[in-house]
Amino acid sequence: MNIVTSTVLLTAAIAAIAVLVAGIAAYPLVRSAAESQARAELSSLADLTATAIDRGATGERGELLPRRLNDALQFKQITGYIVVDGSPAPPGVSQQVLVDALSGRSVSAEGTADEGPVLIETRPLESGGAVILEQPYTVVGVEASDAVRRIALALLLGLLIAVPIGYWAARRLTRPLRAARDAANEMAEGSRQVTLDPEGPVEVADIALSLNRLNSALVTSEGRQREFLLSVSHELRTPLTAVKGYAEALSDGVIPAEDVARTGATVAAEASRLDRLVSDLLDLARLGAVDFRVSPVDVDLVDLAEEAAEVWRDRAGPEDVLFVLEVPDRAVTVLTDPIRVRQVIDNLAENALRVSPPGSVIVLAVRQEGPWGVVEVRDSGPGLTDDDVPVAFDPGVLHERYRGVRPVGTGVGLALVGKLAEGLGGSAEAGRSAEGGARFTVRIPA
Repeated sequence: MNIVTSTVLLTAAIAAIAVLVAGIAAYPLVRSAAESQARAELSSLADLTATAIDRGATGERGELLPRRLNDALQFKQITGYIVVDGSPAPPGVSQQVLVDALSGRSVSAEGTADEGPVLIETRPLESGGAVILEQPYTVVGVEASDAVRRIALALLLGLLIAVPIGYWAARRLTRPLRAARDAANEMAEGSRQVTLDPEGPVEVADIALSLNRLNSALVTSEGRQREFLLSVSHELRTPLTAVKGYAEALSDGVIPAEDVARTGATVAAEASRLDRLVSDLLDLARLGAVDFRVSPVDVDLVDLAEEAAEVWRDRAGPEDVLFVLEVPDRAVTVLTDPIRVRQVIDNLAENALRVSPPGSVIVLAVRQEGPWGVVEVRDSGPGLTDDDVPVAFDPGVLHERYRGVRPVGTGVGLALVGKLAEGLGGSAEAGRSAEGGARFTVRIPA
């Protein structure tokens, strides 16, 4: 059931309930008003009847009352009685009412005749005796029912008018929702040239604005993914081209015997580079999946950093880059996966070494900060701008931003560091270092 049908049915149901409740609530009020009006009319007719009799007025052909007054009494189903001392009480009139009427008092009372409950009005006559008028309660009920029927008819007419108005309002209200649905379907099918004009109520207009923001975010995200895939493809193609070229040269026998060992070493180095890149990509993909495994044990981050520093001092030396280790005198023990932590350190160190010019410095620091073990890599290279810091761990963003400007990698390393930090229950952040370059800090829960 769509929202238009639901709205129309709801409007009709509300109107129908309103009609029913109004009818139920109005009936006793209308009946009470009809009774009061009937009592007032009966009282007025009683006065007129007593006055006509006292004045000796007669109708046509010697009737007791004038024709118009008599017709009025008959139309209202009113029965009149003239009583004197010694007269029996008319049907429905109690003896007490009869006594009061004959004593010269005007009486308004109720009684029960053969046909049912009646209204009673008595008026004294100047010549002695009294006139008594009776009107059945059924007349009051008929008048009340007529009034209720008229009210119900008016409410029913309102219901009939409410249904088309509800349909029109529902169509108008759902028009921007249908536009939002169509836009969402277009976005799901791959279209990114979708823009909605906010219209309708505030809540509906907010949906259009949210879809516009979602479309912009998808355009940005897909652009980053596209650039990331292009950069990764380029990085994969470079070692593959080298491996393929050298393999064909070896196969064709064009490599001199004395260069075979050197060629084999080059092929092995390019294969190792390729293997590491593929491994990083797999790790990055698995970090968001259920098969990403962490094997936590008690790890001293100081020992881990010292082992890594030995390797990276040897790597930094030939590049004329000073590699410095900053560790406390005591152990910094955390419960984590040492292989993953070493992966974090190696990626950060390699990233720092890539951008560090000769004569610069790289610092690997370990420390305890409350419930966290901290691993930090700082350098004195070109550093990061304020715009770089929020996107430093987004795949391929810095790679695309600085490609051709400074030495860049695949855009995978920092993204892998950010995901690994989250996978280990910690966090990663970027900033500027005291040495003038970039600072990357990873916190691991102790």
